[in-house]
Amino acid sequence: MNEPEAPSLLEFPCQFAIKAMGKTDVEFDLLVIDIVGRHVEDITRESVQLRPSKAGNYLAVTITIEATSKQQLDAIYQDLSSHPQVLMVL
Repeated sequence: MNEPEAPSLLEFPCQFAIKAMGKTDVEFDLLVIDIVGRHVEDITRESVQLRPSKAGNYLAVTITIEATSKQQLDAIYQDLSSHPQVLMVL
C-alpha cells in the first residue's frame, strides 16, 4: 500500500544549494554542471562553487539553483547519485 507523500518543508520556487563530490581528475565540475543543467535552465558561473580537498584528490561542486518543485530536486539528486563518478550528493 502506497503512503501519501509528505508535504515539502520548502516553498517553491526557492534558492537551493546542491553539492556533489567526486574525484578531481575526471573534469568532475563539468560533469556535475552538465547533469544539473538537464533540469535547470540557467546555471551561471556565479552559481557554481568549487572546493578541492586538502590533498587535491577530490572536488566538491556546489551549484545554487532556483528550485521549482520537489520533483525537480528529486530528479537532480537521482541523476547525480546514479552516476558512477559521483561519490556523494548532499
